[in-house]
Amino acid sequence: MGGSAAHGQKIAFLGTGKIGEALLSGLLRAGKDPADVLVTARRPERAVELAARYGVVAVSNAEAAKLADTLILAVKPQDMGALLEELAPHVSPGRLVISAAAGIPTAWFEQRLAAGTPVVRVMPNTPVLVDEGMSVISGGSHATEEHLARAEEIFSSVGKALRLPEAQQDAATALSGSGPAYFYFLVEAMTDAGILLGLPRQVAHDLIVQSAIGASVMLRDSGEHPVKLREAVTSPAGTTIAAIRELENHGVRAALLGALEAARDRSRELASGGK
Repeated sequence: MGGSAAHGQKIAFLGTGKIGEALLSGLLRAGKDPADVLVTARRPERAVELAARYGVVAVSNAEAAKLADTLILAVKPQDMGALLEELAPHVSPGRLVISAAAGIPTAWFEQRLAAGTPVVRVMPNTPVLVDEGMSVISGGSHATEEHLARAEEIFSSVGKALRLPEAQQDAATALSGSGPAYFYFLVEAMTDAGILLGLPRQVAHDLIVQSAIGASVMLRDSGEHPVKLREAVTSPAGTTIAAIRELENHGVRAALLGALEAARDRSRELASGGK
């Protein structure tokens, strides 16, 4: 892995939960030196456990802020205020601050950190746990091309990373941030349908999961439009078109439009401090 994140620069993970740990392990697999990776956690024993597992360095939040070139804040949104209070006195404007907390705008961080501190906001999703994440990256007002590239490189170690204007973050949260849940919901419903049709639950599950994986790989690798791929399965007067007619009759397409709009609106509410 080339670029600044791979060589010499120290990266600190603050509040290393599941997503933080997935990112940390992905970065190490991509060639980052564990000696250049610092970790903090709310429970000291958690930081010690991570240090033992990955060979990284357990430190306090204040030490991380003083020592690291890049700080990745991976705590829950509701814990971010307390973390920033603790960090702010120790973060010099030369540091890059990356937030992986849903909904909090870069301006919020900029108000609480030294003037000129570069902030990058990232919305990853849970498939970072299997190196198939989709992370959406937006720069704050002081983030340069180099800062965005550094964030992109880090998050690319666990999947794909895409830069978007911050105004599109709520829409991206609705699509990719929450996106895996919609597919799990669909698999759950299709598994129930398989049981209704007389298949054992495990058989229905296996048939659908492998179909989902196959369809996903074809979508990613074929370069074909989804309509074309669907049409290739949909023969005249066949089984697939009978099923699709029922999906259209039940307004599934309209339901998805409404669902994603609701998710986008909720993301906006949370970002503006709504409960």
